[in-house]
Amino acid sequence: MPIIEINHKKVHIQELNKGAEQTVVLIHGMFSNLSIYYFNIAPVLAKKFHVVMYDLKSHGMSERFEDGYDLGNMSSDLIALMNGLQLEKVHLVGYSFGGLIALKTALDYQNRINQLVVMEAPDPQDEKARGIIEQYSKEFLEHYVANFTDTTKVQMGKRQMEKNHRMYEFLFNKTSIKADMIREKDFLSEVNLSELNIPTLLLYGSDSNCRPTGESLNDQIPDSQLELISGDHNIPIQEPALIAETIVDFLSKTLTENLTQNHG
Repeated sequence: MPIIEINHKKVHIQELNKGAEQTVVLIHGMFSNLSIYYFNIAPVLAKKFHVVMYDLKSHGMSERFEDGYDLGNMSSDLIALMNGLQLEKVHLVGYSFGGLIALKTALDYQNRINQLVVMEAPDPQDEKARGIIEQYSKEFLEHYVANFTDTTKVQMGKRQMEKNHRMYEFLFNKTSIKADMIREKDFLSEVNLSELNIPTLLLYGSDSNCRPTGESLNDQIPDSQLELISGDHNIPIQEPALIAETIVDFLSKTLTENLTQNHG
């Protein structure tokens, strides 16, 4: 279980294909953990890229904290992680709340991000979208239980199940996570997305309540493209193979175009 200390925080990370030249950092959503990528999406990306996954604070196997869940703090944690791993520039992929962290990081640290993939990032101003967070938590836990898996590939017994329940209870009831999210409700209307000069892929579920947010982001981000995946807010669970292939195609195509331009 690789644990590293970043900004006085113990962070659980997993890496695949460390020898690759390009690195992709994957950010999971609120009340989730890195296992959403570990088994189906990350291995496909790792055929071409060095893949870094990490558990956000108080999620998965990372250290618990009661506060600091606003996008500024979460973005700062991500940059500290990149610095700790000596990653000067990466491709960034974020899902749901992780998509908002990815957007915030890309806006504040454009020189550290090569390409950006935002999946199902909600508009924090939308109360229905905020409600999806709790719906997602329930579905994720059901999926987790159904598969009896964690990142160590050990079957989850009753003790592990109870541990995960306690984690959710802690996040829901003992931290500032919901309050911080509400304080961020104007995030998308306050930032100037037209200044984001990073190739960006927006992946949204065709039946997702967050789809209008994806369409709005596509209108505002200059170098962006929107692709709709069959499903709802849970497309990484519903269509992991298609998600992985779509991300690899996007990252590889843009890299090829850049190489072609650089070599005339």
